[in-house]
Amino acid sequence: MGVIFTVGDDTNDLLVPFVQERNSEISRDVVNEVYLRASLGKISSRQFWNAVGLGAEYPAVEIEYLDTMLTIDDDFLENAKRMPKRFSLGLLSNDVSEWSKYLRDKFGLDFFDIVVISGDIHCRKPALGIYEHFLEKAKTPAEACIFIDDRCENLSVARSIGMKTIHFAKKLEGKDFVPDASIVSFTELEKAIESIYQ
Repeated sequence: MGVIFTVGDDTNDLLVPFVQERNSEISRDVVNEVYLRASLGKISSRQFWNAVGLGAEYPAVEIEYLDTMLTIDDDFLENAKRMPKRFSLGLLSNDVSEWSKYLRDKFGLDFFDIVVISGDIHCRKPALGIYEHFLEKAKTPAEACIFIDDRCENLSVARSIGMKTIHFAKKLEGKDFVPDASIVSFTELEKAIESIYQ
């Protein structure tokens, strides 16, 4: 979210309003807490909808949310599909296991060599464990990886274990963390990678 999909804070900007429109009694804090548990794999997506009072509408409510609320970045697919000719691609994401699989299938995101989802491994960015799990699964040294994210706190942890970093920001903003490169569009990605390894 905020990289492949256009909205960075999908929980507060998309999920909370979607749930509250259907259950006006539930608070933002409750939706966030239940989502956190689901994105850590502590509860299933079905249990998420039960916990926010919409279990009777499952699975239709989940499909409606995933099909109507999440928009993929226009430049992502075109640029990402070209990249496996030059690079191995990995996906490291905080998400509910079932939602991530549905979205990968829906958008044809089958070109990732490695996929690590927080809901599958019970660990979320920026916790160090999710990065370590990714590197172990990839069988790749951190120094050979470039981590792209829209959040500086996630980039900072990646750098702390040796990864190169690219800040993906729709708008460049001043931050304390200085990445190896910054981009505002996927059309800039290959040049940013080349600049890191010059």
